[in-house]
Amino acid sequence: MGAILLFVAFAVETALAAFRIVTKSNQPRVRAVLRAAALAGFVVLALLSVVRWDLRWYGLTLLLVVWGVLGVVEWVRRRGGSKVFRVRNVVLGAVFSFFLFFLGLAPALVFPEHAVLDATGEFRVATVTQTYSDPGRTETYTKSGGQRRLSVDLWYPLEAEGTYPLVVFSHGTTATKSSNTSFYNELASHGYVVAAVDHAYEALYTTFDDGQTAVIDPGYVKQFSTENAHTDRQQSYTFYQQWMQIRMGDLSFVIDTILAKAKAQDADGVYRLVDAEKIGVAGHSLGGSAALGMGRLRTDVDAVISLEAPFMYDIQGTKDGEFVWNQTLYPTPVLNVYTQSWSHLGEWKQYAKNFALLPETSETAFNVYISGANHLSLTDLALLSPFLTTVLSGSQSTKDAETCLRIVNKVSLEFFDSYLKGKGAFKASGTY
Repeated sequence: MGAILLFVAFAVETALAAFRIVTKSNQPRVRAVLRAAALAGFVVLALLSVVRWDLRWYGLTLLLVVWGVLGVVEWVRRRGGSKVFRVRNVVLGAVFSFFLFFLGLAPALVFPEHAVLDATGEFRVATVTQTYSDPGRTETYTKSGGQRRLSVDLWYPLEAEGTYPLVVFSHGTTATKSSNTSFYNELASHGYVVAAVDHAYEALYTTFDDGQTAVIDPGYVKQFSTENAHTDRQQSYTFYQQWMQIRMGDLSFVIDTILAKAKAQDADGVYRLVDAEKIGVAGHSLGGSAALGMGRLRTDVDAVISLEAPFMYDIQGTKDGEFVWNQTLYPTPVLNVYTQSWSHLGEWKQYAKNFALLPETSETAFNVYISGANHLSLTDLALLSPFLTTVLSGSQSTKDAETCLRIVNKVSLEFFDSYLKGKGAFKASGTY
């Protein structure tokens, strides 16, 4: 809808400018009528739900209100006809008006309306948000210290009986816990309890239960902005160690907290649904690396899904300018999903472990390549903002967002069903 309105605005401004030039008149009444009509038309579209009025439309609404008021005032006072007509002023005025309209529409253009990806499972899904404070760790991202706090969204099947596997999810470098809501919703609808973690100060923003908000840390931003495994592997290794220590510490703490609540005699709500013996971990990008590390760190993790991420935790150091890798067999069933990195696994040094798993020398290591997709196509940002998905990924996806996310959901569900629920052998490796 945003693109359509932008096209209409361009057509109207162009036609109005042409009419004014042909008639050699500023046409104040015509302009007043068009401004008022634009506001009235937008109100009608909102009332008819053609436009779903929300935060994205605030800027355009304000602009149209101002224009509408000015149009009425100009009509009543009938001023403007005395102004000297100049073609240059007409052209500049049309360009400026269109620019203002573009600015007002920018949020709707960047974040167009999109359909929510429907879950395919039998259960209706509910969510609850919890804040967990870790008494065993001090917050290192703030000068005031204090216990490290995490905000966690728990997705679970409604009206369900019995217990269900727990899946903990870690978001990408600058994302938030809402990065893969269609993934959480799909799993929960099929009988899983999903815990999506906000890694405070590494997420774009985090809001805790007391209303306080933690925004992404500038030092962390500088680290991932300057990290380059091609030119300085020692620096990369240092950063990887820091990131994994924090992220994996968060995931381990969340797992322990949920398990403790689930095993308590008075367990209620979502916690009574958790099967403490079946645990999966998943993540995207940096979160995928943390998930892969959890497969090494904890023996109670039964399955891992990594959405395009290197085995950072498996890097044990550097020698002669090269990474030194943990050479032991990866101990946990793992599904690696790739897009852009697929053709570079043999080149990018931080993906050497991933490349070694491509021949599928392990019976429990699986690789899926989604062709035509880009890095952020594996997240719900692809639905929310195709523009940002293209810009931040550095390439345009030729596979539509819904198709890509449904592939991720399908193979992930089949993998977890196999290793967390024992529903047959997983055989989904290959190209999609």
